[in-house]
Amino acid sequence: MKVLFRLGKEAKKYTRYYVVGIVAVILTSLVTLAAPRLLSAMTGIVSGGVGSEDLNTILVLAFSLLGLYAVKLICRFISTYMLHIAAWRLVNNMRVKVYDHIQSSSMSYFSDKQTGDLLSRVVNDTANFEMLYAHVIPESITNVITFVGVLVMLLTINWKLALLAMIIVPFVALAGVYYTKNVRPNFRKAQKVTGEISAEMQDNFSGIHEIQAFGQEEHEHEDVRVATEKHSVAIIRALKISGFFHPLIEFTSSLATVMVVGVGGLLAYQNNIDVESVVAFLLYLSLLFAPIEGLGKLAESAQTALASGERVLEILDTPIEIKDSENAIDVGRVKGDIEFRNVSFGYLDGTPVLKNISFSCKAGETIALVGATGAGKTTITQLIPRFYEPDSGDIFIDGVNIKDLTLKCLRSNIAPVLQDTFLFNGSVAENIAYARPSAKREEIVASATKAQINDEILDMPDGYESKVGERGLKLSGGQKQRIAIARAMLREAPIIILDEATASVDSTTEKQIQQAINSLCGNHTVIAIAHRLSTIRNADQILLIEDGEIVERGTHYELIALNGKYKKLHDQNV
Repeated sequence: MKVLFRLGKEAKKYTRYYVVGIVAVILTSLVTLAAPRLLSAMTGIVSGGVGSEDLNTILVLAFSLLGLYAVKLICRFISTYMLHIAAWRLVNNMRVKVYDHIQSSSMSYFSDKQTGDLLSRVVNDTANFEMLYAHVIPESITNVITFVGVLVMLLTINWKLALLAMIIVPFVALAGVYYTKNVRPNFRKAQKVTGEISAEMQDNFSGIHEIQAFGQEEHEHEDVRVATEKHSVAIIRALKISGFFHPLIEFTSSLATVMVVGVGGLLAYQNNIDVESVVAFLLYLSLLFAPIEGLGKLAESAQTALASGERVLEILDTPIEIKDSENAIDVGRVKGDIEFRNVSFGYLDGTPVLKNISFSCKAGETIALVGATGAGKTTITQLIPRFYEPDSGDIFIDGVNIKDLTLKCLRSNIAPVLQDTFLFNGSVAENIAYARPSAKREEIVASATKAQINDEILDMPDGYESKVGERGLKLSGGQKQRIAIARAMLREAPIIILDEATASVDSTTEKQIQQAINSLCGNHTVIAIAHRLSTIRNADQILLIEDGEIVERGTHYELIALNGKYKKLHDQNV
């Protein structure tokens, strides 16, 4: 009920479609209840012999019946169409809402999540809401109305036969409760495994080069086989219960029919009931158990949808850790002064990564972070755009705590170039312009030229319209990194973060890129992470990070003169 209530709140905006659809559903049910009465009346006339007046009555009844079926046809169409409009709009709305929630989550949220599982929740699980709102709920209403209406009709025709037929209803209801209780865990498990399969497939397709290079096809085949088998086992367990429940309903309805025919025949023999009433009773009896069986089948679909609902709501109920504060401000373009004040931070496992970090740099200065892998350099750059929140301490830009800036304002003033360059599966021009979609072609070309990639782009089959492939698969590592640099340059942000920006290029290209980066210095605040110390020789300040602490700081020449750890690191790089 919790899941239904939460989803119902989302569905309220489509109330007008549901109202029209449900009214049409109710009219369809009423027509279904009226038809047997006309059929039994016609049967009664025929059984007593047909005269000329009776023929006219039969014709009136026949056209009335035809009219009822026409109304049923129209109502059925209206209900199906309106309910599907509402259901699919709900699906679309929920997909966007879940996507937006995931997109707004902090980087820590993704640390223990699989992309394929999140994708399955956004696409597959939300799609099951259509089944719930276009089929399960309206058809359940139809079945309940039909069951109650039929029961009233049966009691009206002959209360003794009605009570006889109702003897088995409690047993059917108990079977339905047992079925619902036991089938849901299996559908929930099946939905979970579906997400795991999606995650496994996504990882494998992304890492197909490594799979083939290391000859792990058989290993991955086995992992996929085990995952799909787990899904099959969960579904089969649910269908095993279903396979017993549905035939049981059919058997009990048949048993009730046999009992009614037998007792009804006896009553007819004793002249306690006429043929017309027996026919009407049998016609209605055939409608009595259909709703119960229908509810059983709908329960199966409902369990799948509700299991999906739980998975979707699990995402929506996850709090967004990093968001705009109540009084967050947009200061527009910043100058680029940065200050870390006693900042400490650790990831989810609780291990401290940064310990009481403090430093500052003025707008237009270049500050370099050096040190061994895992020292905390990248973490520092991730805290500036608030991808993570410090455990303690504060970060300021132009004297304003970054927590007091809107995320849009903060991140619009920062342009990153990461070591693990990500390119979207579009054209070269689209990837460069991703930093500023409104950029004109000449601006894109100018940025590419500064990043020393323009000539290579022009040599590609379609120039700037050449497709880069998924994650830039069609490009070399150096080309991807220079496109990323061009993208950052196009943004013209006052703060630029360079995380090993020249790691994937040869020495010649490195010099060219370094010239482009040097042209940014003075006009932009640059935070650079580098293992090649030659690339940060001219930095205004160099911070040597070790085990999350700043152990040395100064210019290149000051640190060389200090003859400490930086000097040793420099000598190893020479």
